[in-house]
Amino acid sequence: MGVPAFFRWLSRKYPSIIVHCVEEKGKECNGVRIPVDTTKPNPNEVEFDNLYLDMNGIIHPCTHPEDKPAPKNEDEMMVAIFEYIDRLFNIVRPRRVLYMAIDGVAPRAKMNQQRSRRFRASKEGVELVEEKSRVREEVIQKGGYLPPEEIKERFDSNCITPGTEFMDNLAQCLRYYVAERLTNDPGWKNIVVFLSDASVPGEGEHKIMDFIRRQRGQPNHDPNTHHCLCGADADLIMLGLATHEPNFTIIREEFKPNKPRPCGLCGQTGHEIKACQGMPREKQGQHDEFANTMPAAEQEFIFIRLCVLREYLARELTMASLPFPFDFERSVDDWVFMSLVHRPKTGYLTQNGYVNLERVEMIMQAVGVAEDNIFKKRKDDDAQQQGPAYLTTGQFAPHALGRRDRPEAVQNARHQFGLVLCKIFNECDHPCVSCRLWEEGWKQRYYKNKFDVDATDEDFRRKVVQSYVEGLCWVLRYYYQGCASWKWYFPFHYAPFASDFKDIKDMFSDFEKNTKPFKPLEQLMGVFPAASGNFLPPTWRNLMSSPDSPIIDFYPDDFAIDLNGKKYAWQGVALLPFVDERRLRAALADVYPDLTSEEKRRNSLGSDVLFLGKSHPLFDFIHELYRTESNEVRNPTPSLCHGIQGRLNLDDDPILPDNTVRSPVPMLRDVSQNTAIGVKFKDPPYPDGFVFKAVLLPGAKIPSKVLKPEDWVRGNGQPWRPQLGFNPNRQQAHLDQSGFRALGYVHIYIFNIINVKTKSQSGYWRSSTLQGYISPDHRPTAKLVMLGDVAAGIMFTMASPGFFPCVTCVHCELALIYKESHATRKESVPGIHVAGLLLFLRTETSKIQSCSPDISFPLLRQC
Repeated sequence: MGVPAFFRWLSRKYPSIIVHCVEEKGKECNGVRIPVDTTKPNPNEVEFDNLYLDMNGIIHPCTHPEDKPAPKNEDEMMVAIFEYIDRLFNIVRPRRVLYMAIDGVAPRAKMNQQRSRRFRASKEGVELVEEKSRVREEVIQKGGYLPPEEIKERFDSNCITPGTEFMDNLAQCLRYYVAERLTNDPGWKNIVVFLSDASVPGEGEHKIMDFIRRQRGQPNHDPNTHHCLCGADADLIMLGLATHEPNFTIIREEFKPNKPRPCGLCGQTGHEIKACQGMPREKQGQHDEFANTMPAAEQEFIFIRLCVLREYLARELTMASLPFPFDFERSVDDWVFMSLVHRPKTGYLTQNGYVNLERVEMIMQAVGVAEDNIFKKRKDDDAQQQGPAYLTTGQFAPHALGRRDRPEAVQNARHQFGLVLCKIFNECDHPCVSCRLWEEGWKQRYYKNKFDVDATDEDFRRKVVQSYVEGLCWVLRYYYQGCASWKWYFPFHYAPFASDFKDIKDMFSDFEKNTKPFKPLEQLMGVFPAASGNFLPPTWRNLMSSPDSPIIDFYPDDFAIDLNGKKYAWQGVALLPFVDERRLRAALADVYPDLTSEEKRRNSLGSDVLFLGKSHPLFDFIHELYRTESNEVRNPTPSLCHGIQGRLNLDDDPILPDNTVRSPVPMLRDVSQNTAIGVKFKDPPYPDGFVFKAVLLPGAKIPSKVLKPEDWVRGNGQPWRPQLGFNPNRQQAHLDQSGFRALGYVHIYIFNIINVKTKSQSGYWRSSTLQGYISPDHRPTAKLVMLGDVAAGIMFTMASPGFFPCVTCVHCELALIYKESHATRKESVPGIHVAGLLLFLRTETSKIQSCSPDISFPLLRQC
């Protein structure tokens, strides 16, 4: 689960933590695809040991993408997931471990958030269908034209939840995928693959963190292991810091705002459904040859270097003249807990994930004293940020010269980051209109409006505060020690005020011990709306819709969404009833006997599975377990697996060498000569009450410093540019200020006005975007130079291995030059035919110019 706006705040405040990925692409020769050789050194000039995949961040964009056509069926979805993993593997190239974790059954505290999201998604889906029907009727009545409505089955993303047939099929497909790669891909031959599917309880990222914590606690763990975690949720940054591993990097898709999305009615871009007028579609290309092609470039990736973030924090958190010894590692933990709130002079707020409530109360009371002024100032700030109505906003908003590409200071950063502490709650981070928090009597209005109680009801307020305090303790324990309680949850929709945090020291002692997670089908009953009941057994789904159901009140057909000071409905609070666990279990007791054997299997809790290939040192040990049919739980020798320890047990449906692995995807071949083997794996056990230490391990080597003195100086007159790869000396081109303004217009026109074809042995190739034309294989960096009144110079270069294409246009004279980056590489370059380059650049100082579409230029070769 992510933290709203946190990554944007962090990347602006600490820009040097971001590094753009260098990605090597596979080639094609005579129609045969040649994959990337991942056994070679990483082109990012860094070697990673372990790659961890938070799989839900991969599953969602592959099954229902927003920027390209959706897969036609489930088989295509699985192939898209395989290709996505391949791409990440090619970029990171782990040398020891690949850990794939899918969200399993979540703790109750998270189930409430999942329930809110799934009910909201169902409600929005129904509203979208109604809106499309209404707008379609209005457009047709006005004489507009709309293409015939397509009748196709809508993919319900709610099926990406533990216990569904989709998730069970995904687990089988991933087992096949791992076996195929271990057998056929040389880059996989020496790694260990862990698959934690949806049958294993826990959120994906927290299963990964639990694995790292438990391996760190073992005597044979390498303290200098270089970890790379893939996921889009911003709280992964906090989880990475909480490990106190010195070499921790996060890889994620680069966020590109304002991507054009086609209208759901006419299919054209530039407007939403509610603004559709049914206008004729504009011709795409001279002969409409680009029709039905979406102008979208391939998504790129960035690295987030937590070692550099630690450098920033070491400078910001170091405090002189403290009455206690300064400990940077504990300061990081306090930063995770309270962000930029200053430490009290009496000591640290947390230790190993446990909160010192007495010191937290001091901070909350200090904030509470100024609470009235904070709400008033926030109201004033919001009014000022809106600005005059006549000013342009968005990408064309006015910017001071020299400031467009430089990171801006983020206001109210303390509040933004504080959201991470209570991510399971719905906070009000803007003045709530109905409560008028900036006016006298705000507290009375808030409690009456949100809780329907009087502010003088001290007992109720203390109950809310106590639950919130428990939540603070639960969240931090979740980050540092694992799930403290599977059944605890925050039983309110809203939070208390800071001024209400009085005498909290004794409000919390500990959580209930030995709690158990829900089973998968039980969780489906707790988070699904009735509209998604088709994923449940018939008698179970009847409990969601029958008027006679004893739990029918858990599944309202409609519900209110309180914007709570936010701008958009998806940011609001879904006012759903909380699920009473005792009532739910009592109702399910009557329908449990109706489960089939297959449904009982899907409703059971599973185990992680470890896979490896024939050339791995641990292979013989595991193969011997199957040969002797040993049911005894065994612990492998740490030296055979880079110090990784755990308990191994025979798999119920094992993948074994020399046994054919059947493909669950018809379009993919069986693995007939399989060399992989799989076995159940459990993390090493620890005694009850064991506390994982949040410290640097002995022998850990702190990475070399990256930040330079100029990185600390704000407003030094130099535009900031993200680094490409981990080598700071890699040469890059860049856009100057006029280039940024110009490209703001270029992307609007580029799809319709560029038509470049490259002749090769396999035929003609065309990309629908400028970025795709310039570099189908590499990330481009560009420099644009404005000469007089003419957009006279455009130069694109790729700072990556391989060829450096360079396009230059000066007063309608065009030359295409290919350069080689390494003298040792001698590759043939296909001839170039320029069918047309028509580029409109509008800036504050230049006019529209064009190049002749009929000019053809020869190839100039330089080595």
